[in-house]
Amino acid sequence: MRFDWLWGQKEAIFNLLCWHLYLSVVPVLIGLILAIPAGILIYRAAHIKHLILNILGLLYTIPSLALFVLLPGILGTKILDTLNVVVALTLYAFSLLARTVCDGLDSVPEDTRQAAVALGYRPLQRFFRVELPLAVPVIASGMRVVLVSNVSIVSIAAVVGMPQLGALFTQGFQLHFLTPIIAGIVLCIALALILDNLLLLGANKITAWKPKRSAR
Repeated sequence: MRFDWLWGQKEAIFNLLCWHLYLSVVPVLIGLILAIPAGILIYRAAHIKHLILNILGLLYTIPSLALFVLLPGILGTKILDTLNVVVALTLYAFSLLARTVCDGLDSVPEDTRQAAVALGYRPLQRFFRVELPLAVPVIASGMRVVLVSNVSIVSIAAVVGMPQLGALFTQGFQLHFLTPIIAGIVLCIALALILDNLLLLGANKITAWKPKRSAR
């Protein structure tokens, strides 16, 4: 490891880290916003639920590099436009989180729903005050998987010239220099661990009503 090189490149590396953070988190948040209403509709369409979920699952099988290259032609953007990566990663996040939201609603006991109806909750009230809070642990688990996966997938965008930690991999490969490659790997792992633990902490606070053993 050339620590002198790292120190000399600290500002550039920090900039790449910020871009990586942005591209990792924003698509997951957008994907979640889209997945909640979609997951509700899929959950209620019981007769075609599995078909829709299988179709959404196919979205995740599309190679990310191919999607990064195809989207500029579909969206009318330039190849280096950040929007291409955000849209691609949002599609991946949405395809997984829609299933997660549906599974979360499936996990809510039917007797709990019936009790909420008996207490006079209207459908919208029942969803936000009963069903969604009870589905949070399952949804949070899915978000953790998607978020950590995004940190890894974002690196591939370096091939199409997007600035983020993956640029350290291509730089190290082109220069036959291990230091940027090792730095990129360490920072990606650290970022994934930090985001995962922050999400876990947030989920535990939201579900403070659960027993500690169950929350873990």
